[in-house]
Amino acid sequence: MQTCSLCNASSPDTARYCVHCQADLREVSVNAVALKKFRANPRVSAIRISVAHDACPLCYESRGTFDKDTVPLLPHEGCSHPQGCRCNYAPVLDEIYP
Repeated sequence: MQTCSLCNASSPDTARYCVHCQADLREVSVNAVALKKFRANPRVSAIRISVAHDACPLCYESRGTFDKDTVPLLPHEGCSHPQGCRCNYAPVLDEIYP
């Protein structure tokens, strides 16, 4: 499931637009917004994909740490979990304090 960052509605992984507010989920889903912020932050050196403990094989294989420019987009196309892709981005920081 994708969550819209504007209205907090859940939409299926295959949806391109939010089922509630019709916003483009490629730009306003929670994961899309997080990825954009992590890429823009100079303290983020890489981006990690974290997966749920019961993730489908496709999602489980995609876990790991990636360069900012090569991280796969979420949700994973082809996720077979009944609740949809539940993967998330997490920042890898070079420094924690300024």
